[in-house]
Amino acid sequence: MITPEIRLRAIEPEDLDLLYQIENDIELWKVGISNVPYSRYTLHNYIATASNDIYVDRQVRMMVENLSGETVGIVDLVNFDPNNCRAEVGLIILNAFRRQGYGTSVLTSIADYALHTLHLHQLFAFVDASNEASLRLFRKQGYLSSSTISDWLYDGREYRDVVLMQLVF
Repeated sequence: MITPEIRLRAIEPEDLDLLYQIENDIELWKVGISNVPYSRYTLHNYIATASNDIYVDRQVRMMVENLSGETVGIVDLVNFDPNNCRAEVGLIILNAFRRQGYGTSVLTSIADYALHTLHLHQLFAFVDASNEASLRLFRKQGYLSSSTISDWLYDGREYRDVVLMQLVF
């Protein structure tokens, strides 16, 4: 499969509705650490006040666009640790664009950005152990499974394990 070309860009005020949809998607809460809804007001303030400087905010969020200008997802670098030169990567590809190679393109682009622009030594991700598609994606991009953490995620019904995936440059 040929991976599609993408562009990473800063979040704009026009992205508020999509960000609101993503942050309040209960299905996504199962694979992340957030399990509370966000108001439009809170997200509006986030967009307005984020400096887009990872050293100031300790995170950076970018929208992912294809060459047609369609937003296909969002990627985050969070839990930035400048002392140890690492950050956690989070990725969401919108349903309509899944299984088309966008995840591969995003992980390639964010790794290039992390290494050559931010000069990080490591990216890591906590991936639900039952999410085979995500585990395959991260492994395909050179991430190694370093450990399994038991009962890390709780979806309101059950606890699930996560796999700590690491990419060391």
